[in-house]
Amino acid sequence: MTALAPISPDAQDLPSLIDRAASMLSGAKTAAEVLEARNMAGLAYDVAKRAARLQRAKSAHDDLVAAAHRAQAHALEIEARAKRRLADEYDAAQARGEVFGAHNGARNRVEGSNAIAATVDLGLRRDQIHEARQIRDAEAADPGIVRRALDERLERGEEPTRAALRKMVVDAAMRGLRPQRPASRRNPLYVPPTPARAAWQHVTGTFRAFAEWATDENLTLARQGMREARDEPFHDLDAQAIARGAAHFTQITEWLHAE
Repeated sequence: MTALAPISPDAQDLPSLIDRAASMLSGAKTAAEVLEARNMAGLAYDVAKRAARLQRAKSAHDDLVAAAHRAQAHALEIEARAKRRLADEYDAAQARGEVFGAHNGARNRVEGSNAIAATVDLGLRRDQIHEARQIRDAEAADPGIVRRALDERLERGEEPTRAALRKMVVDAAMRGLRPQRPASRRNPLYVPPTPARAAWQHVTGTFRAFAEWATDENLTLARQGMREARDEPFHDLDAQAIARGAAHFTQITEWLHAE
């Protein structure tokens, strides 16, 4: 893994840190770059968490504390996206025989340039891989669960922490697993979806959920909320996320028309 590049004093403000983490993840091509983006998002989360505690200690205005909490939520969302990618990267490498778990990596190494990496060589612990898989599986079972979990905490005026997000993600992952068990008992011919089919189900589930939510009333409220948020420090990040989502939506629509 490459070391994080030095951060200039001008980049120490939260929006810059979060924007940098998002940009790093968006441009990441390798597992090492994804890991670097995850670490940057983790740094932004820690800075935001300290800022929120400092504002509370100063009995600052609620808006300042809420802004710090929102920064935490943005950082956690980026970190969660990075973890999902790491889970996919790790599982793919493991399927290719390029990496083994920490418990058996050492005895599977060979001499020379063909050495097989262990999790510790990649800067990952087994519990971190397990958590990354849980986040990925939870999003597959309940698309958008990470963002909704964070938004729920913000709406209640509660701090969006890693622990709270982890609990909601685990619950979602377990809900996604439960329906499969009785189904497999009732139908012995049941075959789990391929990774490609599961990916498509994730896409359709995400768009179906949004289409059901996007009533005229909800869209009107969303537009009003957009106008109210224009002066907030993270409005540009929201706009960038929407632009990326719109680009993917256009790409998927082109697939449908091309088939």
